[in-house]
Amino acid sequence: MLIRKAPELTNADITPKSVYLDRRKFLQAMGIIGATAAAGKGLLELAFPTQSAFAATKLTGLAKSPFSTTEKQNTFEDVTHYNNFYEFGTDKGDPAKNSKNFNTSSWSVSVEGEVKKPRRFTMDEILKIAPLEERIYRHRCVEAWSIVVPWIGFSFSNLINLVEPTPKAQFVAFQSYFDHGQMPQAKYAGIDFPYVEGLRMDEAMNPLALLCVGMYDETLPNQDGAPVRMVLPWKYGFKSIKSLVKIKFQQKMPPTTWNLSAPSEYGFYSNVNPNVDHPRWTQSKERRLGEIFKRPTLMFNGYGDQVASLYTGMNLKKNY
Repeated sequence: MLIRKAPELTNADITPKSVYLDRRKFLQAMGIIGATAAAGKGLLELAFPTQSAFAATKLTGLAKSPFSTTEKQNTFEDVTHYNNFYEFGTDKGDPAKNSKNFNTSSWSVSVEGEVKKPRRFTMDEILKIAPLEERIYRHRCVEAWSIVVPWIGFSFSNLINLVEPTPKAQFVAFQSYFDHGQMPQAKYAGIDFPYVEGLRMDEAMNPLALLCVGMYDETLPNQDGAPVRMVLPWKYGFKSIKSLVKIKFQQKMPPTTWNLSAPSEYGFYSNVNPNVDHPRWTQSKERRLGEIFKRPTLMFNGYGDQVASLYTGMNLKKNY
């Protein structure tokens, strides 16, 4: 079992943001930045990100979660410079480059549908719903790469309990923010926006389902889903919807972006299952960012003890 109550890793095991930003000063003194600049501004920014690209607020008083893995964490630089956020471009480095001016001020999340207490939450209100925890989760992308990230947030069930779903609420639908003006690269993505996702109610109530507001002791960077997102560690990464603006409780299964775009490749559940290949590649192995060799992919991404009971009796090849 890979989930333990006491994480062995500490913040000392992470490459702090201040450390790699300070490399700019050292490398500039060595004359390296000037040489890199000659290769192009884009390469310079990707190699040595500026402070303005990562403006964030420190999050303090974080509890350590019993759900955390003890595996080695990826660095902040890994996680912020190799990711998917198609609203800001389809290449892995595009989100960091194109989301710098994304405006997340005055953010709110509407919660509606089959609930007794519909309401709109401001970010200040979201941060007060429950004590914030650091949860070091494995994160598996359907493209066969993976990362380990110290996410910050609390179980989504805390929000669910506040709005009191009615007996008709069988599913939860999620919707991301979308604005053509702030996200012009989205027109090349090949999928429809706004991005939508969904969960069954029992999945949403599982304590592993994280309403996430930060990582690495800080608020979320724009490219990683600022200011609030979902993190579902037993499902492929595209299920962990970013930049949430709407949550709707409903009786019918909601549409999801990738299932609408390619139903033969992406199902509603999208649980990590090494026994079900993507039509264009195998899911049996994965490459952790920063590593050379591939490792076997774990069923439910290694979280079977916590979530396997949700799918008892289901055909997990048919319900992919």
